[in-house]
Amino acid sequence: MNNKVTMKELLPFIEEALNNDKTFTIPITGTSMRPLLIDGRDTVTLKKCDSKLKKGDLPLYRRQDGAFVLHRVVSVEDNNTYTMCGDNQFLKEKGIAHNQIIGVVTEITRDGKTFSVESKKYQRYVKFGLSILNIRYPYKGLRYLGHLLKMRMK
Repeated sequence: MNNKVTMKELLPFIEEALNNDKTFTIPITGTSMRPLLIDGRDTVTLKKCDSKLKKGDLPLYRRQDGAFVLHRVVSVEDNNTYTMCGDNQFLKEKGIAHNQIIGVVTEITRDGKTFSVESKKYQRYVKFGLSILNIRYPYKGLRYLGHLLKMRMK
């Protein structure tokens, strides 16, 4: 028996809480935000996004295909859309509209310890990660290409 609740099932509860100026905490699933966020270990607390996101923010959004994603804003475009990318990914996702944003992360809980995304340590992590963006992504892309070639040769 599967006791997991899907994000689609949680969405009405998340939206109700955020629309009533409350927060909502969800567990992390997946690997796209490693090393910051680990599946099964960490949770994030969301609040309603009342203003335009800025570079470095960590929103939960819904793609056009219905998938729910928690990725970092890597740039804010002139046409009022966002470019997002997971910390552990190399492909940037462009064209995310503000109406796709469900909420934005305010706190991260790891091993029972909670810290704010406003903390100096977290802000240093974000600043460093964004500063090496153009180095990190080509490196990850080359690693991925090597993996594909290796799989093809088997």
